[in-house]
Parts: sequence; structure tokens; C-alpha cells
Amino acid sequence: MPSVVGLLEERELTARCRVDALREEADRIQAELVAAEREWSEWIIARSRVGEVLSPTAGDTAGPDTAEKLSDRSEPPAPPTTSKAAKPKSVVPMWRAGLAWSALSADYQRILQALTHRNRLGRGPLTCQEMATCFGLDPVPAKIEALRSKAKRLTARGWLAEPTPGQFRLAKAVAGPGDGS
Repeated sequence: MPSVVGLLEERELTARCRVDALREEADRIQAELVAAEREWSEWIIARSRVGEVLSPTAGDTAGPDTAEKLSDRSEPPAPPTTSKAAKPKSVVPMWRAGLAWSALSADYQRILQALTHRNRLGRGPLTCQEMATCFGLDPVPAKIEALRSKAKRLTARGWLAEPTPGQFRLAKAVAGPGDGS
């Protein structure tokens, strides 16, 4: 008859092997996520560059205001890469016409980008739980509350609107005219 301690050690070993396997899988998925985010960022930049080139005002007179002029006609500008973003923990400025997304830290830009994409698809507002899932975060209370705090701050500063409690969308001025929001 096997000893109780021997049975416990056997089950502990099985559990530890499972944890190790899951950690390896999580590391692999995290590396894949980083690569996918990098590719996504490159496509955003490519779309922005093509928009600048195809813009009727582009050419010899193209300057830093070109992207803002383009955004007045069609859609909000794509957020810049995180290297140009405001520093994390920086103050969220009040929204005003012509204010670039680069005034916001990368976390806030990510929220605006998700809502812009949602708006483009003609879908309704997003909840913080849906945002967490969208960003590949575990939908645990700590992550959801962190997103809720950021979304509420963007709402208070005029970047977002909260049509019903807990559901966020781009503010009409940020979404632009004729976007159906």
C-alpha cells in the first residue's frame, strides 16, 4: 500500500509539470502577441503614409499639419507608435479640435484606437471587459478596473462618451462628422 506522503508528492509533481507546461505556452503566446502587435503597428503606419501620399494636399507642401487636415475630412488619425506617445502616467489633456493623439500615453491611444475600429465597423459602444479581451488581457477585476479608470478619465476630458453606464464610445467631436456615432 502506497504511503500518503508518496501519493501527495506524486500529485504535486503532476501539478508542477502542468504549471511548467502552461508557463511555456504563456511565454510562447506572449512572444507571438508582441510580434502581432508589431505587425499591426506597421500596418497602421503604412496606411497613414499612403493616406499622406494620396492626399490632394500632399506633395511639396506636406508638413506636420497634413495628417490633421486629412483627419478633418475622413477619420481620426491613427495613433502614432508608442515611441512618439506621451510618457506613461502623464496628464490626459482636455480634448480640443486639432489635438493629436500623441498627447496621450500609449494606453489611452490603444483605447481610442479600439473604439475607432469599433466605430468604423458600425458597432456600438464597448464595455471595459470587452476592451480587456480586445487587448489580450485577462478579464480579471484588476485589469477591468484599470481600463475603466482610464476610460472614465478620457470621458471626463472629452475624448470619450458614456451613453450608458459602463459602455464607452468615441465622443462625437472626436469621431468626426458623419461617423454615425
